[in-house]
Amino acid sequence: MNVYADNAATTAVSETALEVMLPMLRDLYANPSSLHSPGQRVKEELEAARHTFAKYLNAAEDREIVFTSGGSEADTQALRSAAVLGARKGKRHIVSTAFEHHAILHTLEALKKEGFEVTLLEIPPDGVITVDQVRDAIRENTCLVSVMFANNEIGTIQPIPEIGALCHEKGVLFHTDAVQAAGRLPIDVQAMHIDMLSLSAHKFHGPKGVGVLYARRNIPLTNVIYGGAQERGRRAGTENTPGICGAAAAFQESCETMEETNVHLTAMRDKLIAGLSQMPHAVLNGSAEKRLPGNVHFCFEGVEGESLLLWLDSKGISASSGSACTSGDLDPSHVLLALGRPHEVAHGSLRLTLSGDNTMEQMDYILEQVPAVVNYLRNISPVWDELEKGQRPHLI
Repeated sequence: MNVYADNAATTAVSETALEVMLPMLRDLYANPSSLHSPGQRVKEELEAARHTFAKYLNAAEDREIVFTSGGSEADTQALRSAAVLGARKGKRHIVSTAFEHHAILHTLEALKKEGFEVTLLEIPPDGVITVDQVRDAIRENTCLVSVMFANNEIGTIQPIPEIGALCHEKGVLFHTDAVQAAGRLPIDVQAMHIDMLSLSAHKFHGPKGVGVLYARRNIPLTNVIYGGAQERGRRAGTENTPGICGAAAAFQESCETMEETNVHLTAMRDKLIAGLSQMPHAVLNGSAEKRLPGNVHFCFEGVEGESLLLWLDSKGISASSGSACTSGDLDPSHVLLALGRPHEVAHGSLRLTLSGDNTMEQMDYILEQVPAVVNYLRNISPVWDELEKGQRPHLI
């Protein structure tokens, strides 16, 4: 049996998205910035896609939607825009969290070198930031709070509406990286007091290479790509119209089928959590309830994550140990370290992320294979032998 359980890394492009994209590739290929009729026809499709994103995010206006190359670019532009606005007002302090995606963390590192102060909030044991943490971190010179909607590794959902309300009360801009949440959780940028939001199409069955930055209409954006006047001068470069239109179709479909899909995902997720929790010296990372419907993330003591993934792959199970963006990094996940997991434990992590295409039969297969592979790896591990003989203490 083959099981694809790495949907947090990327999803299959839906048939709905493909049906929209093919005519854009074959026939409606003109440049939307051109004044001739074919170009204007494509521009109509581009603006219809913009309207779709605005509608399902509940943006006040279509022009608040800016198309980018993906979530990383959208994150970078959001943070740099807030930093420029803050610096003009003498505010050079930013609040974020220690388990953000590296698109956020690396941009913050760059801003620190440019004279900004950054406070990274510590992660509670359940993986959910509290509003009080944010409140305590905000200063008079804070220009931005950026907290991800749902963590990309452990799947924990943050109290975004409450954090947004606090930021508006304090007069501080609020950005959220919603790459893992978009298409999986309801998002209302107005009701949730979100000033800027980033998403990426390939996380909800759209194509790769398409992202969206929502920015409230009175927030001037700082360009990170220079060139032409596309996207009302906010993002240079000819728009990827086939990808954008496919992304809009995938987003609409994901939002309209979300409730039904999430019932299915939650049942599969909870089945995996219940089964894997019975394994000795195994621990679920993050809250069991406040997590994405399709996210399961465990640590297994005495096992190397890379070996675990390769053995599962040989059994037909595609999974990951964390973010695909850092899959070549031998260091343990910064998310798990921020959660307080020791290095030895963090190295033995497994992330299973599901989509509506997965089945209960596949969950049964995962629950057969994961314990078998973990037991095999433990039996050939000298570290596990020392743990079992009491020569070193168990950490889980």
